[in-house]
Amino acid sequence: MSNQIKHGPDHVEMSHDPADFAHWPDGLHDEMLGDLENGCVGSTLVSETDTMRVWHLRIAPGKRCRFHRHVNRYFWTALVGGHARGYFSTGEICDVEHYQGETKHFDYGDGDEMVHSVENIGDTELVFATVEFIDGPNSPLPVPDSVRLSV
Repeated sequence: MSNQIKHGPDHVEMSHDPADFAHWPDGLHDEMLGDLENGCVGSTLVSETDTMRVWHLRIAPGKRCRFHRHVNRYFWTALVGGHARGYFSTGEICDVEHYQGETKHFDYGDGDEMVHSVENIGDTELVFATVEFIDGPNSPLPVPDSVRLSV
């Protein structure tokens, strides 16, 4: 009988080999390691209940959001099209073109996670809405009051 954890299809394993990050820009790997407990999956937390958080993420051209960790199921929708570069905890870098209305769903089981950062490599602002379901098998990560919408 194996003692290995069986992860779901959306789990992204973290590489512990610095060589996997050698092609990243200087300082980015250290930033990722410092942000492993960052639960801010957007720029602004616009709504929160006992079961979900609703986020807006805005990334200006040439800018990047900080690394953050997903631990429960969520989905995002691109409100505008644009070009993005993703940096993942495996060391992978992935360039994608988003289209308005594009929506992706992710599901995380017990112990599953994904750590990543998104960079805007286009010439227009990237804008996403993300709904994070915090009643899953993993405890939601804390978020500071400074990211909560204030009116």
